[in-house]
Amino acid sequence: MLTTETLLFVLLAYLTGAFPSAVWVGKTFYKIDVREFGSGNAGATNTFRVLGKKAGIPVLIMDIFKGWLSVNYISFSTNIPESAEAIFETQLAFGIAAVIGHLFPIYTGFRGGKGIATLLGLLIGLHAVAALYSILVFVIVFVTSKYVSLGSIIASIAFPILVILILGSTNVSLNLFAFFVPILSLITHQKNIERLLRGEETKVKFGKK
Repeated sequence: MLTTETLLFVLLAYLTGAFPSAVWVGKTFYKIDVREFGSGNAGATNTFRVLGKKAGIPVLIMDIFKGWLSVNYISFSTNIPESAEAIFETQLAFGIAAVIGHLFPIYTGFRGGKGIATLLGLLIGLHAVAALYSILVFVIVFVTSKYVSLGSIIASIAFPILVILILGSTNVSLNLFAFFVPILSLITHQKNIERLLRGEETKVKFGKK
């Protein structure tokens, strides 16, 4: 049952996710709007691509933290649901709101990033073990291919497999959400997929350009 407090936390989670880490770091410290360069996205990957690792690493950490923090807003609630399933669903709602905020940030004209780092923070908050395994998959794919986009896509596809088949989750809400993860990744990476198929996707070089 939705309460006013829950709706307020959903709004807070959206506003948290909407914090434009990449735009803020770029404009504050480099006088550059990263959305005007590279892929045009306000995310960690494009920040690495445009400004290098000194800017990219803080943006990545902030974007992950946005998702994790939003999930954990439930700790500040005075009306915590009684069942574990209801608690999970409430946390999931907060986390999804944060991802939507990152995708469509009110602070910067609704031009955001792809939401993968914030989604990762959400996953760490909901199921840390599965999230860490997904990170491992990402690292393996990225190291062998040098494509961040391919690593993100494969890791997101691996997530429901890890949750349901490897870790044997019986949480219906988690299992349903697990299938949503690769769908979101495929949608937000549509242009990357097209470039990968054409052999035109850029391999990330972690150095300032």
